Amino acid sequence: MVVEGEGAYTTVDGEKCPMSRGDLILTPTGLWHEHGHDGTQPVVWLDVLDLPMVYYMEASYHINGQRQVVKPGQGDRAYARGGIVPTPVFTRSAKAYPMLRYPWVETRRALESLAADQPELEAVQVTYVNPETGGDAQNILGFYALMLKPGQTLRLPARSPASVFHLIEGGVDAAIDTSAFTLAEADTCCAPGYTPVTLRNRSADQPAFVFIADETPLHKKLGVFEVRD
Repeated sequence: MVVEGEGAYTTVDGEKCPMSRGDLILTPTGLWHEHGHDGTQPVVWLDVLDLPMVYYMEASYHINGQRQVVKPGQGDRAYARGGIVPTPVFTRSAKAYPMLRYPWVETRRALESLAADQPELEAVQVTYVNPETGGDAQNILGFYALMLKPGQTLRLPARSPASVFHLIEGGVDAAIDTSAFTLAEADTCCAPGYTPVTLRNRSADQPAFVFIADETPLHKKLGVFEVRD
């Protein structure tokens, strides 16, 4: 998740992914990735990694590699519209990760469209998914974006996975168990598993946008996923 700055990029499996504020870029297990910067100002991003689990399983290793050759094509352009996937000569992609970059501008637009279409929704939230399978974007980590309406207070139920909350836009107060945090843009906080979270948009006239990451996909695969009221 890109926090601030412009001009950087991440190349993943030969696909060059520009890095703009709020973008989610995947660097999946088993695929080469590298970073570069064509600009002049610092670029900061938030890494959300499954390394602790991989380390615990003793499945982590390092191989020196050559600089990647950038190949034509960008997944975020090929999969630019929900419900529509490329099918050249009636064939579907067999890539495990057909989409590597999820531009924030598109995610924000989807949240605003959802809020306008279903104004009764309490939680205006979307999930980052694999556009070919409809499953989570990655196997272990789950990624989401949440829009808090002006002045809204939203209580999230206690769930088994721990969560990371990163504020992309706006100002939010977060109550996590007995702790309270005042979040400004680019701030990040965490919630342990089985802990209820309450988020409040401090603005009375502007929405706030929150990026969330957790281990829901892993918990579901292990059969330990749980939601408590």
